[in-house]
Amino acid sequence: MTEPTRPPDPRSSAPDTPETSRTAPTRYKELWVEGADGRVRPVDGRTGPTDRADSGAPGTAGQEKGAHWYEVRTLDDFVEAAEALGVGLSTQWGRGHLPVHVKHVKHPLAHVEHIGMDWLLVVTPTLAFSEEDRQVSTGSFCILVGPDVVVTVEKGAGGVHDRMREHLTGPSHGRGKGVQRLAGEALFALVATASDVELALGDAVAEVEKIVFEPRRHADPVLPIYGLKREITEARRALLPITAELPELASGSARSRITFDKRLMDRLVSTVERIDRHLDAHDDLLSDMLSVHLSQVSVRQNEDMRTISAWAAILVFPTIVGGIYGMNFDVIPELHWSLGYPMALVIMVAGCLGLYAAFKKVGWM
Repeated sequence: MTEPTRPPDPRSSAPDTPETSRTAPTRYKELWVEGADGRVRPVDGRTGPTDRADSGAPGTAGQEKGAHWYEVRTLDDFVEAAEALGVGLSTQWGRGHLPVHVKHVKHPLAHVEHIGMDWLLVVTPTLAFSEEDRQVSTGSFCILVGPDVVVTVEKGAGGVHDRMREHLTGPSHGRGKGVQRLAGEALFALVATASDVELALGDAVAEVEKIVFEPRRHADPVLPIYGLKREITEARRALLPITAELPELASGSARSRITFDKRLMDRLVSTVERIDRHLDAHDDLLSDMLSVHLSQVSVRQNEDMRTISAWAAILVFPTIVGGIYGMNFDVIPELHWSLGYPMALVIMVAGCLGLYAAFKKVGWM
């Protein structure tokens, strides 16, 4: 099998200008190579993951042995890198066709494509969670896997590349070697970021639960509940394509030589299923909290109605006494007895106090 042709070092090329941008080599964000010790390290003298290069192209480390990982900046760079490696994405789909799978910021389209026997293209959504506004945002992640190279591009705040660097610069953990390990770590990072979002949503649900069952709450929990249910739906919608893609990648294809570590893929499939179950449980818990809140509102309304009815009954008693006592009949005490009026007031007050005590005893006051 011959190694794909790679372009020359772009640092010897002219800078991107309106006249040269169409022919300028692909720019990459980071270039890594797997060493003999199983650790992936940056190329071109870079000392660590935080030491970033601003330009370059596949092939700048042509003398480096081992599988290469090119982290490119944009989707256009991704297509150019594929072309530089001999994979004609723009020829196969037409320039601008590939972005159809990732142009939807909210709902990127998933895509798995075996290109010949030696190349695999995967486009999948990513998830990110903002603690400030408790919102789930979706992005996209593209990975092109070849005989000795992996090219990736990420759109959005999913942090898949950061998680990949964290794992790849450490021990291999027995997840294969070469492109099998690089591609496996990419999928592992993708699922790990989704798991982080699920955990963050679980914490947010727990905080809302405290608000619902707080004895003296001042905030209405309905809006936070519906907001979290909406974000959980967003997360599950983005997770669904991953759920469909992983089994397909795990089973492989008779038309491709690219394979993944079976144990890793089984673990990822079970993890994604667990994430989906947890998200479903969070959604059910929010529905239960909403039902409890509405029940609490109904109970409080009944309590208010009982209190209002009790006070109305208390006020009715002196009204009745005053109405009857104020009738001008000859036998009415105030016409002939000086203590008749004070006695009427005492009866009114005593009756009101008696009614108040009775309502208080039965819990209406």
